[in-house]
Amino acid sequence: MVQLLDGKRVRDEILSELQPRIQALPRRPGLAVVLVGADPASEVYVSSKVKTCGELGFFSDKITRPATTTTAELLAIVDQLNASPAIDGILVQMPLPKHIDAQQVLSRIAPEKDVDGFHPVNVGRLSIGLPGPRPCTPNGVMQLLRRYGIEVAGKRAVIVGRSDIVGKPMAMLLLHAHATVTICHSRTADLAAECQRADILVGAIGRPAFLTADHIRPGAVVIDVGINRLTERSQVEAIWRNEPAILAEFDRKGKLLVGDTHPIDAPALASAWTPVPGGVGPLTIAMLMSNTVEASELRQTC
Repeated sequence: MVQLLDGKRVRDEILSELQPRIQALPRRPGLAVVLVGADPASEVYVSSKVKTCGELGFFSDKITRPATTTTAELLAIVDQLNASPAIDGILVQMPLPKHIDAQQVLSRIAPEKDVDGFHPVNVGRLSIGLPGPRPCTPNGVMQLLRRYGIEVAGKRAVIVGRSDIVGKPMAMLLLHAHATVTICHSRTADLAAECQRADILVGAIGRPAFLTADHIRPGAVVIDVGINRLTERSQVEAIWRNEPAILAEFDRKGKLLVGDTHPIDAPALASAWTPVPGGVGPLTIAMLMSNTVEASELRQTC
């Protein structure tokens, strides 16, 4: 039987472990979250982050700006937050409106306040194994594997997706943990064959239920990073093969979430699997909180 890797349980463990560290600080950690525009998914993520800050006793500063905000205006906000003694971590919610130079904005964040781990300095530190904030979702995956006792060293890991946010840093973290790593993408020849070699298969491609039985070696550990919202009943029917209970849930909610791995095939073949929702997702915010506490500790004890 497949082992479900419960991200909510691990999230709660991580947040609980942060409490004594927060209480030991001279002042509470401060996190600023900047939201530009009105993307519904981004608004949900930001609200969850602010809520978790409140639960942990952080100082949180939520800054919202309209979609018409310019790159220069956003850079000025980042400069103010860099200079603020009350702010230990700065997060600019992605995606930004297309007219904004996202890389310029991310590079403007002070590396020591970059709790997303996206600043070029911190990307470089990750690449050569130096300490620094790690991107939250990949680092959450590593926490999940460690806390469930899943061996990484010597294993063959295949990552489907090469984004700067998940795919590439995921590869580096697994490599530092002594896995043999392959990154696959849209131009990979015979993707199914590459995936079938994986002891650990990470789906991070952003396509609903894309990785099916053809891609999953029996007994593999399957980590699903994808969060895809389905709003068409025909999609739900095809993926869940007309499962009555699932269709009834969709009819009640009008939407369903599915990952990048097939929700029927993956648990049928894998030895361990992260469900969507409830797998990797909860760990992203937990690792953001962890990065903020660590940044606050470094700033307050230097």
